[in-house]
Amino acid sequence: MNTPLRRVSLAMMIMIVLLLANDTYVQVVKADSYRTNPYNQRVLDDEYSRPRGVIVTADGKTLLASSTATNDRLKYLRVYSNGPMYAPVTGYFSSIYGSVGIEKVENDILDGSDDRLFVRRLSDLITGHDVGGDVELTIQPKIQTAAYNTMVQDGFTGAAVAIKPSTGEILAMADVPSYDPNPLASHDSTTQTNAMKSYNPTSPVSPLINQPISATYQPGSTFKLVVASTALSQGADPNADTLPAQPTITLPGTSATLSNFGKETCPGGSGGKVSITDAIAHSCNTAFSTLAGQLGGAAVAAQAAKYGFGQGTQIPLNVVSSCMGPRAGGNCMNIQGGLPGVFQSGIGQRDVQETPLQNALIAATIANGGKEMQPQLVESLLAPDLSTVQGFTPQVMNDDVISPDVASDLKTAMLQSENNSGKLNKLPNIQIASKTGTAEHGNDPKHTQPYGWYVAFAPADNPQIAVAVVVTSGGHYDAATIGALVAAPVARAMINADLGGG
Repeated sequence: MNTPLRRVSLAMMIMIVLLLANDTYVQVVKADSYRTNPYNQRVLDDEYSRPRGVIVTADGKTLLASSTATNDRLKYLRVYSNGPMYAPVTGYFSSIYGSVGIEKVENDILDGSDDRLFVRRLSDLITGHDVGGDVELTIQPKIQTAAYNTMVQDGFTGAAVAIKPSTGEILAMADVPSYDPNPLASHDSTTQTNAMKSYNPTSPVSPLINQPISATYQPGSTFKLVVASTALSQGADPNADTLPAQPTITLPGTSATLSNFGKETCPGGSGGKVSITDAIAHSCNTAFSTLAGQLGGAAVAAQAAKYGFGQGTQIPLNVVSSCMGPRAGGNCMNIQGGLPGVFQSGIGQRDVQETPLQNALIAATIANGGKEMQPQLVESLLAPDLSTVQGFTPQVMNDDVISPDVASDLKTAMLQSENNSGKLNKLPNIQIASKTGTAEHGNDPKHTQPYGWYVAFAPADNPQIAVAVVVTSGGHYDAATIGALVAAPVARAMINADLGGG
């Protein structure tokens, strides 16, 4: 073979190898990426060629998301009932922006591509009846409605979560401001883009942020339950008067001061000292900051970790971790600022950041005698014929967060705290154990409405529901706002709806 021919042959061989390599890369390595790319029109046409399964609430009756036939090129339109109320749960299914929420994490069931539906898909090929499976949630409509409507009516922004303590089932997960998923599901691109623009304001918060599980806030005095758990687990007497009752203390090694609400002396106790129970009942900052300092940052962080701090989880939606220190640099569970930082962290300030779901889990764990259940949003996955593909089984996440005795001591203190937390939306026939919280934040905390928190469970002697509510702003309130005034009425409305009082 002469030299020119040999060179041509070699060049052709190289091009064939490159072509095969590229074909392999496209067909194997990038196949799934191209298949799931929202701009792939063939995939898009296929996804909309059949109805997605429905998303329903725990009663099996309240339809949250369904598909309706159209005359468009995209044959089915996704429709959301009470869209803003349930948006943190359902998410959206969009031809431009993809999907989020249950629409995303349970997509394979909803579009029928899940391997567990393989036999059903074979049957569909024969019958021509091609439809996705259904997702049944743990959400209870009456509790969700109470949470969302109360916050909207009061003009609040914030989030609310309810959990069944014995199983971990999430009974409600509300978010204000929220958004309507229906425009994002529209087949009109302009409608979708305009909706997405309107849902992304710079302030105060984007409705697209799922506050119950994706936003963290200083928990304020609700964090005192974690500090008390630490002390009681080390054998502290809940009724011994050992903590300072004075209205103001100076942080160790500094000239900075820390005061009780209204700079009041902590009620109860004797000789200028109060007990852990009294300090919880009256939410005394000087007592709990001192207690945190005595325990040490490592011990408080270790107890917080038992409750779930520093750990992301799935419900199956992703839940961001709650932190004791700055999230950056691997310091999530490291309290910063030395001993003064521990004092400030002991009352849920400084770098302590918590999701509403995490705070609800703390209340639920105390209600459940110290055993923390894995939170779960999905009750069951159903095939198109309504047979169960996967059911819900309660799972223990941590069976030794605190002992039953410690849980009982905390419940006693929370019952007393509830007596000092106002009477808004409170029904006399429902005994509630609770803790309020008020957390300063922002660049000008003394002139900014604080975060108002309320965590609780009821009935106290046989808990069926645990709740956490945070009000981040709104209403006619100001920098003097406290959690008992804003968050407590929302939470009690949820409790009332569940236990038959509202």
